Amino acid sequence: MNKWYSLGVDFGTSSVRALIVDTSTGQEVGTAVSLYPSGKSGMLLDSNQPDLARQHPQDYLDGLVSCVKGAIQDAQNNDVGFSPANIVGIGVDTTGSTPIPMDAGGVPLAFDPRFENRLAAMAWLWKDHTSFEEAAQITAEAADKRPHYLAKCGNVYSSEWFWAKIWHCLKEDPEVFQAAYTWVEHADWIPGLLTGTESPDKLRRCICAAGHKALFHHGWGGYPDVDFLTSLEPALARIRASLPNRAFSIGDLAGELTDEWSNKLGLPAGINVAMGAFDAHFGGVGSGIQKGTLVKILGTTTCDIMTAPLSTELPDIPGLCGIVPESVLPGAYGMEAGQSGVGDIFNWFVEVVRPDKLDHVALTAEAEKLLPGQSGLLAIDWHSGNRTILVDPRLSGLILGLNTHSNPAQIYRALIEATAFGARTIVERFEAYGIKVDRVVNCGGIAAKNQMLLQIYADVLNRPMFLSRSTQTCALGSAMAGAVAAGRKAGGHDTFDEAISAMTGVLDEAFYPVPENVAVYDTLFGLYSQLHDAFGIAGSTSDLSRVMKTLLDVRDQVNKAQPQPKPL
Repeated sequence: MNKWYSLGVDFGTSSVRALIVDTSTGQEVGTAVSLYPSGKSGMLLDSNQPDLARQHPQDYLDGLVSCVKGAIQDAQNNDVGFSPANIVGIGVDTTGSTPIPMDAGGVPLAFDPRFENRLAAMAWLWKDHTSFEEAAQITAEAADKRPHYLAKCGNVYSSEWFWAKIWHCLKEDPEVFQAAYTWVEHADWIPGLLTGTESPDKLRRCICAAGHKALFHHGWGGYPDVDFLTSLEPALARIRASLPNRAFSIGDLAGELTDEWSNKLGLPAGINVAMGAFDAHFGGVGSGIQKGTLVKILGTTTCDIMTAPLSTELPDIPGLCGIVPESVLPGAYGMEAGQSGVGDIFNWFVEVVRPDKLDHVALTAEAEKLLPGQSGLLAIDWHSGNRTILVDPRLSGLILGLNTHSNPAQIYRALIEATAFGARTIVERFEAYGIKVDRVVNCGGIAAKNQMLLQIYADVLNRPMFLSRSTQTCALGSAMAGAVAAGRKAGGHDTFDEAISAMTGVLDEAFYPVPENVAVYDTLFGLYSQLHDAFGIAGSTSDLSRVMKTLLDVRDQVNKAQPQPKPL
């Protein structure tokens, strides 16, 4: 019998990955990664603007060709039954919101010789926060004139999102803004390119990007109305006119692979290509998401994804990055939260502070020897601002309790604990609004590498931490969309329920909370929450006078409980 395969393409922050999987089992038979060559780790930066982060669209195209060809070669080496002719569907995920200014033909302005060296003409990477002032103005104007817009995106519009970035472009580089006929999310551009539908009059926009980042909702006719956008900036009305009033889920087709791209990639023409979505949302799919499951995609940042059936009556939840119908799975609401910094905080400590030139492995080995509370340190995980629940990029990190004996391992553990406290804050926000978290499944690079972190998360959240079977869940989720796009008759699946059942799973190993650790972390989380509110919420009356002293009390209690060395 023939084996059938699907292809997932995962565009990350610094690289693009292709993954080929067996549609009947989810077995991963071929993979390859291509790094973006431009700038620093694929990012075009400006030393005078630390909030700026752009990417060159050509890196996406070159990386796409390179990694797909590499994955095909890898699959041929690993699976004697594999043939590119047996790939039946393609799915694509990207970072987001990562909008790209386009001309009237759907070609990035970065490819226009006039703008080839202009940062504003590039892809505006998700982590670009230059538009924080515009985001604040959108929030204020919507609160006054369109409060229902804000209610669906957590009551705060973020500088990471679509409209704020477009508006900021007008101020940063008016010539680029005027040359742009429209702006297209990276997650929409690639499927459009593969299917020959990139022209704005043909391009299908995904509900994932539109709903979570661009104030799109079918309930009010799609994207924000012209009157509202004009109240912000009259020039935005022209961009609104280029956008459709419909958006599509990953259960819909973007189209079929064109002859041009079949030749470039070495695949048969006519393969069904699914609609795109953001990497974290596909990471949820690849982790087997279902009602009551929180999927944590642990990487440079984190994204927390949950779903609930469309038949469920859900409240609007302040601080979430949106509750959007069918943004994760067809037939379900998608709920997104996350933290602006996790892995990049640990990398900052190792690569910039460079404590005794210790790496992550060495620091983890030393930090594992410490007990919760033993160092007397408490950190805040806002080195890149706060995404959920404060939605504020104008916040920064903090380490409290330092003394002349504090060492690198203690600080490293405190930073990991801080991200766990941030994760608990998100879980508590979900549950405060009636969204029960029954199960936590972790995926992403950090989840696969750092067992100490997972144990700390289990203790802080006081619930088991499960690990996705796949270490490439975003790409796997995309491949699953490709399998559903193909359908069962063609060798794929008719529904995502079928695909999840056949193609996903968790590892046998899990991390369970240790009661004595839970008790200490409950105390530390209370202190974290005081700091969170005092520094993050305007008008907070939180009294911080006991925080340092309580940290010392916890430290002393933990140390007294340890066996003392015998005197010499």
